[in-house]
Formats: sequence, structure tokens, C-alpha cells
Amino acid sequence: MVKRSLAPVLMVQGTASHVGKSILTTALCRIFRQKGLRVAPFKAQNMALNSFVAVEGGEIGRAQAVQAEAAGIEASIDMNPILLKPEGDARAQVVVNGRSTGSMAAADYYRTKSSLWPVVVEALTRLRARVDLVVAEGAGSPAEINLRHADLANMRVALHTRAPVLLVGDIERGGVFAALVGTLALLEPEERALVCGLAINKFRGDPAILDSGLSLLEQRTGVPVLGVIPYLHDLDLPEEDSLALDGRGAPAEAGTLDVVVVRLPRIANFDDFGPLAAEPSVSVRYADQVGHVGQPDLIILPGTKTTLPDLAWLRQTGLAGQITALAARGTPILGICGGFQMLGERILDPTRSESAETGADGLGLLSVRTTFATTKQTCRVTGTVIAARGPFAAAAGAAIAGYEIHMGQTEQLEAASPLFTVSERSNVATEDRDGLVSPNGLVLGSYLHGLFDNDMVRQALVGWLLERKGERPAPAFKAVDRARQYDDLADAVRRSLDVRQLEVACKLA
Repeated sequence: MVKRSLAPVLMVQGTASHVGKSILTTALCRIFRQKGLRVAPFKAQNMALNSFVAVEGGEIGRAQAVQAEAAGIEASIDMNPILLKPEGDARAQVVVNGRSTGSMAAADYYRTKSSLWPVVVEALTRLRARVDLVVAEGAGSPAEINLRHADLANMRVALHTRAPVLLVGDIERGGVFAALVGTLALLEPEERALVCGLAINKFRGDPAILDSGLSLLEQRTGVPVLGVIPYLHDLDLPEEDSLALDGRGAPAEAGTLDVVVVRLPRIANFDDFGPLAAEPSVSVRYADQVGHVGQPDLIILPGTKTTLPDLAWLRQTGLAGQITALAARGTPILGICGGFQMLGERILDPTRSESAETGADGLGLLSVRTTFATTKQTCRVTGTVIAARGPFAAAAGAAIAGYEIHMGQTEQLEAASPLFTVSERSNVATEDRDGLVSPNGLVLGSYLHGLFDNDMVRQALVGWLLERKGERPAPAFKAVDRARQYDDLADAVRRSLDVRQLEVACKLA
């Protein structure tokens, strides 16, 4: 039997966080897939509160799940072997190969992270053995010289695989030429030799005005500029971190539905609401102050990495009292995952698995009680809508798919109406129920992430809210079409980036 050689690796690194590495990696995964290659994304270490359940049942960063979807393959734990989920300014839950290994202070993690390098190598080797190309995304910047000794995600990966590196800078931030030159200057010679090209991202205007600067950049660095990528509007793709929420607090225009998502300090999986925000008749905004909530058509309590501390924050800010007062006046409230737990009567944490508190009263809007366990549940879910009242009733009988990521187990304290049947969890048949709706149909809670990716569920909610608002005309619903979105992204990047040179660098051409 002939042993198959390992696939080449192409790396996308950036001059800083949030320069567009994830989106460009997604685009490249789609572009090379369109060329007929088997492609897989990879990020050795990711720090994100938006996560996804991989095919093996473990947890990975949401960005790698999106990239895998663009590549046309199942998301695997090998695509993101180390995931850090922040719990505070200097503490995070450490997820290794899809499973939580507990919480660590930042200083402790940095003292021990070098021991995780074999985990990275093993995951990447498995991935390279089953595809034709791996597109690897770096983390932050490769020029953090104080952290170089503990690098897991940038140049150490490139050196290990001899991967050509596309270095990306964000022109919208300003100083992009200095950022690119400075990053290259701080790399070691063997690292700098792997940088096969530069790219300038998020450009608005006529690229011709950059020509003289690009020429000087190439002369100074000796590295070719492979593209100037325009600012891409209306991508409608899931975001990875809460920086993307900045500026999303504008009030709704007249005639549209005003949906407020409470921006909890450790908000998680807020990408749940992207498909809802894409609806033509819906405005989704994020509020973290009492004065910003207003009189919305719907309030959503999202998922959170730290349910009890974020519940305490709701009370400290006055948002808890405002939410319950609005609910009493008839404003619909929806809780997802941690938000669902907060809507209940009580949350218990007897082992202090999440915080120093052993429990707290919930908002008392649903008759449930949640008890945290030490084991996190991560699973993919399929089922059927069975809601008898409230916004999802119009979708009764529709199939649903989503995923669960939570520590707590929630029990009903009195008879209540569930939202969904669960027929399968991680490929295991079951006859469970998920979610609840209050007797008046106005307060709902569910553990299902990805709920609004289900067109019929989302459309039932929007139609119900419009009817309550007296907007009778049938809305123009927008179906989720990820394939088209990935194709559009690939087209836009292909027009502005010299993909041929990347193929040559990877010895694919």
C-alpha cells in the first residue's frame, strides 16, 4: 500500500486581530474547493465565545465551522484543537480536542501551553492526511515578540509545515504600510522567508491611489503585494468575536421590527441572530444599558459563557428589572441557552463549576430550575417544532436542526408547553423535548443554537411579530443560502487577490 503524502499548508496571518484573517481563510477555502481540491481549514489555537459542535461531538471555534462549510466538508475537532473561551479579563475555559479541560488563569495557561504543541501537530497531521490542501489561519499577530516563545498558532505552524504565508493588513485601521513593514521587521529571518505575499484588506475607494505606496512597500520589504481587497459589505456570514457588535446599537427604522439582544459581558454564540438580522423587515440591535433598550418588539437574552455572573450584571445594571417590567407589559422575551436559564426561577451551581456562587434566583419568567454540572453537553440536534402557542406555533410540524453547548440541566417545575421534539442528538435517537413557552405565549426559552438558521422557524417568528405590530402585508422573507454567500465571497476575493501566486507557492500549479 502506497503511503499518501501530507497535504501542503497555506497560512493566512495578520498584522493584528480583526484584520480579516477569518473571512479571507473562508474565501480561500471556497476558491480552492471550486478548483476541485479537497480543502480543510485549520486554526491551532482560537480565542472565541462563538463556538460550534463538530462532527465528533466536540467544540470548536465558530469561524472554523464556517470555513469548513465553505470548503464543503464537515467541521472536525482537528480543525481547531485548542479553543479558549474567556470567562474574565485574565481567565478562560480551555477546550482541547473538543472537550473542556477546565478553567485556567492566563498566567497559568502561558506557563503550560508549550505542552500543547503535540496536540496541535497531531491534529494538523490527521487533517493533512485526508485532504489536498489545508488553509491555516493564524491568531492575532506573528510579531508579538513577548509571546514568541509560547507560539502555537502562527509562525511555529508555518515553520513546522514549511507553509507559505499570506500576511494581511487592515487599511481601515490606518497605518497599514507601517503595520506590514513592522510585522516583517520583527520576524526572524527563517520566518520572514516564508512570507510569500502581502495583502491589504478592507479598502474603500479606487485602488489606483495606492499604487505608489504598494511599489514602495514591495521595494522596502522584497515581498510582492498580491492584492488589495475591498471592504466587503453584506456578507451575512457568522462573526467570530464580539468586536463585530460594536456600532450595532442603532434604533430601528419606522415600520421595521425592533429586536433587542442584550449584550451580556460574556455574550456567546451571538451569531445565532445573524439570519434574523438579515430579514428585510427586522432590525437587530444590541443593548447593554437600560437607556438603550426602549420599547422593542422582542427582547432576546442570548447565550453566555458565565451565566451566574452575567445574571448578577443584569441586576446591577437595572436591566433585569427592565426586562421583567417589559414582560409584564406584554413585550415578548426569548432566551437562548444561558439566556433560557436566566429566565427560570432558580439557577444552582453546587460544585461552583462556573463561578464562586452556588446559586441565584432567575428572572422568574419561566417555571424552570437549572442545575449546573461539571460536564459540558455538546451535541448536534435534529427535531420537529411542536409549539402549541406563541411565535413558533405557525411552524408546527417543521423540521429543525441546531446544536447545544451548555453545562446546566433544566427541569420544569410545573406543567408547561415545550417548543420542540428532539429526535436525534449527535446521531443517537432520542425522544426528548426542548424549550418552553409560557402560558400567555410571550416568554420562550430554548437550548438550541442555530435556531434561526431554520427558515420556517425564523419566518414564523417574524410573521407573528409583524401581526402583533399591525403590519399586515406579507413580508419578503430572506432564505438562508450559505452556498451563494460563499460563492459571492470567493468571487469578490478572487477578483482582487492573485490566487495563482498562492497556488505556485503551495506547489499546486
